[in-house]
Amino acid sequence: MYKLVFFVPGSHLESVKAAVFAAGAGRIGDYDQCCWQIEGQGQFRPLAGAQPFTGEKEQLSREPEWRVETVCLDDCIGAVRDALIAAHPFEEPAYDIWRLADV
Repeated sequence: MYKLVFFVPGSHLESVKAAVFAAGAGRIGDYDQCCWQIEGQGQFRPLAGAQPFTGEKEQLSREPEWRVETVCLDDCIGAVRDALIAAHPFEEPAYDIWRLADV
């Protein structure tokens, strides 16, 4: 099993969650669409070749974003990652995938 953590602006929170859930994330026992989320602030500086969703090139930006944590079984983690990237508005979304210990 894996844990997926991603960061997304509020404007796309529900659509990105729907995409990763449709690909198989968020299943825990007899429940689906399980996640934990909290709003925070992301920081970034788009460099010369970037096509930022928000912010200006070469300028430091801080924007409200949501951190979403969910789980995913081994057999669908690739599809879930692909769904996240396809649904996300950023050209390079920030995300972590952690393999969970089998205890």
